[in-house]
Amino acid sequence: MKILRLKPGKERSALRRHPWIYDSAIAKGSADLGETVRVESDTGQFLGWAAYSPSSRIKARIWSFEPEQRIDADYFRQTLQSAIAARQRFDIQSDGMRLVHGEVDGLPGLIVDRYGATLVAQFLSSGTERWKNTLADLLLELTGTTRLYERSDSGVRTLEGLEPVSGWLRLGPNDDGHTEVRLREHDWQLTLDVAQGHKTGFYLDQRDSRHKFAQYARRLGFMRVLNCYCYTGGFTIAALQGMRAGGSLDRGGKVTSIDSSGPAIERARDHAVLNGFDPHHAEFLDADVNQSLRRFHQEGRTFDAIVLDPPKFAPTAAHADRAARAYKDINRLAFKILEPGGVLFTYSCSGGIGVELFHKIVASAGTDAGVDGYISERMQGAPDHPMTIQFPEGEYLKGLVVVKK
Repeated sequence: MKILRLKPGKERSALRRHPWIYDSAIAKGSADLGETVRVESDTGQFLGWAAYSPSSRIKARIWSFEPEQRIDADYFRQTLQSAIAARQRFDIQSDGMRLVHGEVDGLPGLIVDRYGATLVAQFLSSGTERWKNTLADLLLELTGTTRLYERSDSGVRTLEGLEPVSGWLRLGPNDDGHTEVRLREHDWQLTLDVAQGHKTGFYLDQRDSRHKFAQYARRLGFMRVLNCYCYTGGFTIAALQGMRAGGSLDRGGKVTSIDSSGPAIERARDHAVLNGFDPHHAEFLDADVNQSLRRFHQEGRTFDAIVLDPPKFAPTAAHADRAARAYKDINRLAFKILEPGGVLFTYSCSGGIGVELFHKIVASAGTDAGVDGYISERMQGAPDHPMTIQFPEGEYLKGLVVVKK
């Protein structure tokens, strides 16, 4: 077994059971791509069993902190079983859920989402790449499925020295390989193509936020809703569902949805039809969000509720300053076109923007817009995208529900 020896004082993070070992912490030792190594302090104290990555700044990702643990198929079986079982404890109102959430579930670099009978996996680290076939077989066995699509096409893989990969990893003998999937979520239905789109094809982490938005729409009787960066219209359908339940659609209520992706807009439009909504109640714009917000302000167009769910502006803390300006700009514009008493659901999925910083950005945007607001709720990812106390980096999605004074 190869040994990775750390510099003096660099063992503290591992002793707190944080799974990442950076290159700057290593005194000596190396291994092949994804090979399991024994991580030790400068005095030889055992710290963990880790997968080695020659190309990445994160040189090792710890699988286990137990000295007697063997990193083999049995280990992965037990760890996957534990992750899948944990999801059964949550009240997930959908047949789509995240089964494995990387480091949080003790499987650094592995993401697995389930959409009905189809699994979609991302193998984003050298360790998961080395154990890919074992993990794939175990996932099918433990879930009773036969379909596993790989979406290891994230740029993160290049940092690990790995090429992007996408395609069917496992497929049943009589399966035609169709990649279109229908998804039930709360009181509505959505579709996705697992071979296309963002992440594994959809944003399951916003499931509970969409349901919350539907509840606000029903309770407060929204008449004019704006969904920015709408992607395939998850928040749009949630808004329409809530407005229908609350009677707003009968009074002429309308949801306007904006995204710069034509294919995403078309799927969002299809979702409105799939859920039985009159096209007159849903407007879809293939346009730039910033330009649209400015145009609405110039035209004096206002809304009762606005959703800002932009893509990742700051993948790391190094991008935080530039991202903060972008977040502030869209929130400032949104405040200007939000009616008094209106509700803003605003989010950041950037790991480089912490909860406190995001609050400050939104507050600064309100100040520049000349408005104040009540923070009625703080939002985070759905419970099948958990965080742990040892791995704060797992908290990437954060949101605020602001009621404009």
